[in-house]
Amino acid sequence: MAEYKAYFRCIDGCKGEYPLDEIIYRCPSCGSLLEVHHDIDRLSKKSGKEWRDLFSTRSGTTGWPYGSGVWRHKEWINPGIHDDNIVSMFEGNSNLFWAKRFGKMIGMDDLWVKTCGNTHTGSFKDLGMTVLVSQVNEMIANGKPIKAVACASTGDTSAALAAYCAYAGIPSIVFLPSNKISIAQLVQPMSNGSIVLSLDTDFDGCMRIVQEITKDNSIYLANSMNSLRIEGQKTISAEIVQQFDWDVPDVIVIPGGNLGNVSALASGFRMMLDLGVITKKPRIVLAQAEHANPLYTAYKNGYDTFKPMTPKKTLASAIQIGDPVSVKKAIRALQEFDGIVEQASEEELADASALADRTGMYTCPHTGVALAALLKLRERGDIKPTDRTVVISTAHGLKFSEFKVGYHEGTIQGVNSRFANKPVTLPPDADKVREVLEREFASRKNDGLRK
Repeated sequence: MAEYKAYFRCIDGCKGEYPLDEIIYRCPSCGSLLEVHHDIDRLSKKSGKEWRDLFSTRSGTTGWPYGSGVWRHKEWINPGIHDDNIVSMFEGNSNLFWAKRFGKMIGMDDLWVKTCGNTHTGSFKDLGMTVLVSQVNEMIANGKPIKAVACASTGDTSAALAAYCAYAGIPSIVFLPSNKISIAQLVQPMSNGSIVLSLDTDFDGCMRIVQEITKDNSIYLANSMNSLRIEGQKTISAEIVQQFDWDVPDVIVIPGGNLGNVSALASGFRMMLDLGVITKKPRIVLAQAEHANPLYTAYKNGYDTFKPMTPKKTLASAIQIGDPVSVKKAIRALQEFDGIVEQASEEELADASALADRTGMYTCPHTGVALAALLKLRERGDIKPTDRTVVISTAHGLKFSEFKVGYHEGTIQGVNSRFANKPVTLPPDADKVREVLEREFASRKNDGLRK
């Protein structure tokens, strides 16, 4: 196999290349974020068909490390890392769910949900964390004095970091905003042995602290400003296309907070285009919660200005971010992929999530944001009935049981819970049970859901 090369480079084009084992997060010249670049000329020596065939032969295998949905694309991710230092739990390979009933409700026959929450820690963050922790593992093996890996998080990043570091035997530190994440998300890093620091601030405040404590390079930064994370997350694009027998969907809808996910999605499609694996681009839709919508505001003014905001509390807690670190990369990605930014209110995201659940899904509130945006775009005609559309589901609904319970009990402030489904309490009387069942059958027959 040819020797491929990957390195860090400034997103704004400043001169300089930095090896992936160098502890560096921003350009020394201008302060912009770095991104991983690959030797496309050398990668192009293999045809698009050869890449497709290679990845297809690796799918579903147990051959280390290629059974992973991330590491089967090793040459596109981190080609120089030694296989023995890779920290993988065979992440990725998540189901592409045909949302048949939900699609019919909104006049679409080709609607799909990429269930990225069906992975080890229950979110798509595993895809990026396997790459970052693997690189740290190799650096430690080669003598770098790294004491721990740290992140600021609204829940899912901390869970992924804690699990992968625990698997590798590397200490981890997570900074979480007090009382702003679900109990299920809080307990994950606790269970995996992280040093858990709960700060009386929001995510942006945690982000400022983690950048400060990682300045001396003895503690490695694991947030998405570190573009090694993006390399793993970009494999969502390749996996979706492979699941469609290498056909590209028309539209992809993805929720966004810190905005590394949308830049990763675009990066994956861009690489496949450059290497001749695909021949067309999808349109990318970025969905934000109305309470944390700085990119939506910028989009509405043509990206002329971007202003960070202080986010309000939102049910979609993982994207409750007002000063996203990857905003510049996200805007470029959306401009390149004919992007749309849409927002969802608290009631819209909660109802969309509940409606999807009634058709067989079990969605997190962030997926609810994406589904609510989809409903708006279908109503406006921005997404056509014939568009093959994929919604990225970023986490498993089981991580947000409080949200689910609150919705169905009708206790979420400001949310009317149109699709609430409360249990019916009855005495153990067969006649009473029959009476209630008949009423429920009649009600559900006419509620528009039995299609």
